[in-house]
Amino acid sequence: MAFVRKSMILIATPVAVFFILTTVIVANLVSNFTEEQAYRLMYSNIKECVLNFENTLSAPSKVVEAVACIFDGGFFNDDSKTNAVFENASLSYSDFPGFYGARSDGTLFFGPNITVPEGYSPTETAWYNGAVEKEGETFYSDIYENELTGVLAVTISRAVYKGDTIDGVVAFDFPMEDLQAFVGAVKTDLLDWSFILSPRGDFFMDDEYTPEDNILTVKDGAYRKLGEKMLEVEDDFVYGKVDGIKYVFRIAPIPMTGWYYVLGKSVKDVNAFSTATKILLTSAFVILFFIIMAITAFIISRMRAKEQVASNHLIDETHNLALSSKENAMTAQDQSAAVKEIVATMEDNTALSEDISKKIKDVSGVAYKTSGVVAEGVSYLEKNVRQLREIASANQNTIEGIKSLGDKIENIWDIVTLINSVADQAKIIAFNAELEASTAGEAGKNFHIVATEIRRLADGIIRGTKEIKAKITEIQQSSDTLILASESGTEKIREGVSNAKNLEERFTSIKNASEITADSAGDITTIIQQQAVASEQILITLKQIALGVDKFRGATESVSEASQKLQVIAEDLRK
Repeated sequence: MAFVRKSMILIATPVAVFFILTTVIVANLVSNFTEEQAYRLMYSNIKECVLNFENTLSAPSKVVEAVACIFDGGFFNDDSKTNAVFENASLSYSDFPGFYGARSDGTLFFGPNITVPEGYSPTETAWYNGAVEKEGETFYSDIYENELTGVLAVTISRAVYKGDTIDGVVAFDFPMEDLQAFVGAVKTDLLDWSFILSPRGDFFMDDEYTPEDNILTVKDGAYRKLGEKMLEVEDDFVYGKVDGIKYVFRIAPIPMTGWYYVLGKSVKDVNAFSTATKILLTSAFVILFFIIMAITAFIISRMRAKEQVASNHLIDETHNLALSSKENAMTAQDQSAAVKEIVATMEDNTALSEDISKKIKDVSGVAYKTSGVVAEGVSYLEKNVRQLREIASANQNTIEGIKSLGDKIENIWDIVTLINSVADQAKIIAFNAELEASTAGEAGKNFHIVATEIRRLADGIIRGTKEIKAKITEIQQSSDTLILASESGTEKIREGVSNAKNLEERFTSIKNASEITADSAGDITTIIQQQAVASEQILITLKQIALGVDKFRGATESVSEASQKLQVIAEDLRK
């Protein structure tokens, strides 16, 4: 057992170091990868929400631009014709309050869904002055309750010019409740935060705070430092504590409006999968280490047990040989037979000695064969280790394929954006064509040109769709590569099982060799017994020739000493 323990210590120490280093490296790599994927998914959710938000506002924004283009050069001199344009535009969005506008002199134009309150002055409103300050660009107001439409909404407005002079503003109200759905859909946990901030820090579409609340002042300034970081980074991750819970916030700008979308998740939730993966990998490596050590200890114990059995047989035989040699030395003094009988007897003894030598050579040959089989077993163990490394390499290729797959999936968003943009432009052009036809009379023949433009944009949508299909094909190819890598890993494991079976066959050969050794040892015992019979005849003849007796006694003593030395060696082998 001491030998087994010493061997296990020598083997387990480097193997343990290897497994510890491998566990730390692999666990950290996988943990970092899963954590990166969690943050990437968080950013992807934000990007989707921002795109949906802008796409929702894009259509009415384009229509506001189209209405402003109708009044390129200023509002019509006839107020009734001007108001008819707003009424027709409002019919396209019958579920909304509709379009409205105002001249610089305060004259108000509006659709059928709007009721003007008494004393209302459009030129003093935020939607009017904001559009004037934008100088021809589209203006998006903060979320507020518009007394003109009576809803909590964001107003989209654009200035109308007559020459270089402001002639008025066109506007459209988009209700906040239609935008709230995008923000709320991103939340996946009760602890999640999802809201929109204005550049000043006002809350928009938050479950707890209203647009009149500011992140820098709510709760007596409890979120002030956190809010300052959010407004400062504009497009990045921000870490902070809320009510004692560590959060990671992703801030993304909404370019169309100038606002910032904020998604917050607890750090524990974001890193949950990463932590679980690290624990699972560590447990798997520890279990694998103990399995390998148990198998190694079993193999060494079996080999050591066979060595001890062989050494015990050798000790017994050498002890018997030593006793026989001593008896020969004692009886040699009493021999006095004739020289002829001594010669004949010695010839028989020589033949027996040659037979013993041959048997000993057979035993040596078997022992040599046993050593070769053991060497082959070690070689197969080394091959198993190499195949385990190849399996690790195949798993690494699988990870790289997953990374490539994630990168290709992100590219699909650009194609989706292209399709949405082209569809929006097609809708705007169609609307422009209808407006042109309604105001131009016979000049409505220009509708043909607009229709041609629509077909061109439709072709663009088809090309975008083809690009999406191409991207999906690339993703499928990456998936095929992952499958092949997994199959390769399975094949390597099967080869490892086959090598283990070969190892079992080799150690069976060791067992057979040990049996042959035992048989040869039995033959040696028989021959030694025959030698004892011959020695009795030698005792009779040695009485007659003293000189022959002395020489034979000296040779017998040498054999006895050699047997004792052989016994000592066998005992050392058994330790």
